[in-house]
Amino acid sequence: MEECQMKAAVWHGQKDVRVEDVEVKACEPDEVRVKVAFTGICGSDLHEFLEGPIFIPVDQPDPFAKGQAPLTMGHEFSGTIEEVGSQVKDVKVGDRVAIFPTMSNEAKAEEVDLYDGYNFIGLARDGGFAEYCTIPEHYVYKLPDEMSFEEGALVEPTAVAVQACKEGGVKFGDKVAIFGAGPIGCLVAAAAKAAGAVDIIVCDLSEERLEKAKELGATVTLNSGKVNVVEEIRAMTNGGVDVAFEVAGVEVTVKQAIDVTKARGMMVIVSIFAHEISWHPMQLINSGVKITSTIAYTRTTFAQTIQAIASGQLAVDPVITRKIELEEIVEEGFGLLTRDKSQSKILVDIQKGR
Repeated sequence: MEECQMKAAVWHGQKDVRVEDVEVKACEPDEVRVKVAFTGICGSDLHEFLEGPIFIPVDQPDPFAKGQAPLTMGHEFSGTIEEVGSQVKDVKVGDRVAIFPTMSNEAKAEEVDLYDGYNFIGLARDGGFAEYCTIPEHYVYKLPDEMSFEEGALVEPTAVAVQACKEGGVKFGDKVAIFGAGPIGCLVAAAAKAAGAVDIIVCDLSEERLEKAKELGATVTLNSGKVNVVEEIRAMTNGGVDVAFEVAGVEVTVKQAIDVTKARGMMVIVSIFAHEISWHPMQLINSGVKITSTIAYTRTTFAQTIQAIASGQLAVDPVITRKIELEEIVEEGFGLLTRDKSQSKILVDIQKGR
């Protein structure tokens, strides 16, 4: 296609995201141009809007993704390949794809690679809140015919949840507790169910979010503002769950997640914390609980997540609560997620109205 302008949601600063005209980037030899179909609004996007910059590089280009503010946000997206560079070999024009947005050195084994440094397309390089996104071929994965573009946009956050369940070692028959019923917490419930967990207890302060967690796989929901969740969970599990997930990113839920885990069980931190917390390590030492953490996912997990969604093993559509147009992203996207805790995953229908 000839070079032209397109609409994109561009981060300029804290609470300053503008839908504006930007240039469509030309394809380098190893790149593809994707006509974006759907892009999900992630909690990381909301943090950048409200409190950023966090991941977004401002003073100098990111060492992995090479981008710098102002830049187009959006890292949970799907679409159709419309142009390929001269060196592209494994995908072609017309292929339907999901985007693997995590950029790193990839010089080490995938399970440890990210811990040598990383950033994301859509946070450190122009991303998917735009009509088109031009990215290296290495970061696109073909979607099976039976998968919708909406499901394709959910692959990235679902892969976070699948990786978390892998890190926790969730297996058939396990009892799990999840603290936080936002989109990732709900998707952890879905992933735990797919992995074979039989008791899936989800805690949150929002009744609407707890109802959404039930749709995604929770067997029991507890409102943390109305009951003592630690006492309730320990009583109903005869001493504690096998695996607990902290997906709220606050001090109290870190402590609660440890308290509800059985001796020698596993507590997994999935959250990105906006602030430091105060925590006494003797809580861990006295309980015998093991603790681990996870950020993002491996390429293996990403590919497995696509197959699990396509096969129906992972039913993720219920996490979607709203679809909006690109021009609505500030008020009906970031604004609504800030005001309305009943919202879970809001997808931006990029081509609607075009």
